[in-house]
Amino acid sequence: MKYSAPQEKSTPAPETVLIVDDEAGIRHLLRRKLEREGYHCEEADGHERAMSILATDTIALAVLDVRMPGKSGTELLPEIKNAYPDTAVIMATAVTDVGVAVQCLKQGADDYICKPFNMEEVSLGVGRALEKRRLQLTVREYQQHLEEKVEEQTEEIRRLFLGAIEALVCALEAKDHYTAGHSRRVTDIALSLGEELKLSTEELEDLRWASLLHDVGKIAVDPAIQNKSDRLTQEEYEHVMIHAHVGAGIVQPVVNDRVVEMIDHHHDYYDGNGLNQVTTESGIPLGARVLTLADAFDAMTSDRPYRPAMSVEEALDEIRSCVGTQFDPTVAEALFSVMSRKSRPSRLAESRT
Repeated sequence: MKYSAPQEKSTPAPETVLIVDDEAGIRHLLRRKLEREGYHCEEADGHERAMSILATDTIALAVLDVRMPGKSGTELLPEIKNAYPDTAVIMATAVTDVGVAVQCLKQGADDYICKPFNMEEVSLGVGRALEKRRLQLTVREYQQHLEEKVEEQTEEIRRLFLGAIEALVCALEAKDHYTAGHSRRVTDIALSLGEELKLSTEELEDLRWASLLHDVGKIAVDPAIQNKSDRLTQEEYEHVMIHAHVGAGIVQPVVNDRVVEMIDHHHDYYDGNGLNQVTTESGIPLGARVLTLADAFDAMTSDRPYRPAMSVEEALDEIRSCVGTQFDPTVAEALFSVMSRKSRPSRLAESRT
């Protein structure tokens, strides 16, 4: 018998990062750090070289300097996202340009890093952006598989996908005991409010998906900021709030537009005074208004790094003080009605255990 030596498993090729900056010293600094982290790096000193590399190589992530001669990073960003949507983008900016970087996040960038660079923060930012990209590619694979199975086992595939997303959400939350179980509790509370508001079966199903997935965008949030024990700076707060928009983008390929809108607007204020908010009152999807209150109620009644949990009574008093500003009066009244009953609905009771 002829002996065949066992074949070694092939090691996946390293992901390629494109560093775009007109300063050679900065490119080399980032390259040394990222290559030590195991990434393959390419360099470009401006728009033309960057687009040439993107056209010939598979680029997982591009790091763009916000300010460059000729076409700036802010001008290059939409070109990359339109032509190469699978390429993640991180903006490199001076501290004085953080507002510009935040605007870039709204235009499709995945994160930003500030000059002068803290190289550990650079490494974390690149890791988060690439992890988000891998998740998006996995979701797209699911979408393609679902399209092939439209007439075959559709409900089973949806059930399996929901289970996978539940596992992902639980894994993200399990990294921090303060948020463990948060999305499931929010889902239970939101469904109780939806039933009180007499939403249809279809509306409740949409609400269930949106509630379960509402925080999946926190995969793009710096854990050090998210778990900070004291008050966030304005820049840190804006960074944390990107999770709503990021999460909506992640799930968009596999849920309907109503669910996407609920996730995207779940931090909107009823009176329109939320961060970078353009909608108000009835312009905010009803499901998002329900999710806003369910999310806030669970946050108030759970321990957080910066404060202990409120009692249910204290949380209800806080909500009353924000009716008409942060919270929809009709949705708030539904919560008060649910909580006032001697025998609470099983979902809400279970959500607090």
